[in-house]
Amino acid sequence: MTRVTVWNENRHEQKNPVVSEIYPNGIHGAIAEFLQTDNVEVRTATLDEPEHGLTEEVLQNTDVLVWWGHLAHHEVQDEIVKKVQQRVLEGMGLIVLHSGHFSKIFKVLMGTSCDLKWREADEKERLWVVDPSHPIAEGIGEYIELEKEEMYGEHFDIPAPDELVFTSWFEGGEIFRSGCTFKRGNGKIFYFRPGHETYPTYHNEQVQQVIKNAVKYVKPADRKRPVYGNAQPLETISAK
Repeated sequence: MTRVTVWNENRHEQKNPVVSEIYPNGIHGAIAEFLQTDNVEVRTATLDEPEHGLTEEVLQNTDVLVWWGHLAHHEVQDEIVKKVQQRVLEGMGLIVLHSGHFSKIFKVLMGTSCDLKWREADEKERLWVVDPSHPIAEGIGEYIELEKEEMYGEHFDIPAPDELVFTSWFEGGEIFRSGCTFKRGNGKIFYFRPGHETYPTYHNEQVQQVIKNAVKYVKPADRKRPVYGNAQPLETISAK
């Protein structure tokens, strides 16, 4: 059983009726609903809950954390960010969605500004599969086409991804590295670009399939984290 926590700041849903109409149970609720299966146990957490819903108990019982944020990155407590970072280094998987590229946790784990170009113009997006053998692309054709999305454009200020699974093309001409994997410590991270709050992107079955695949990919390996620090020799060291 894979234990997933879907985190969302849940602010757009309270302020914008367009968003609440598309996602009546919140973006977190929509994602949690399609992730819930016999093999996946899902809970949700939001910004305004105590400790942002990410208590020590929740984090210790989370195999994969899905993160969506936008308006209130600055309100996330640094102490909670450190706890999430530590859990990723210990092996917890992290999936960062759309505007989560500017979240404190993604910036900390990337070590860069994570900045990019953007534009809201109701333009078509094609997410091309550039690594067809990758498990995150399983069940996806040559591309995913979204009729309307927010544009993100290069340069995307991130470290070179360990693996690039999707590259987006936008109607206005820009391209973007929109499906990237990274390893940090024992943990795996997947950044997935689409998901602007005023479009029904998370109702798209192919987008849902990518996120489902990503949960399987980033979930922790069944092993203990390596031991660090001063180590005793495994063999007898001959005195010189």
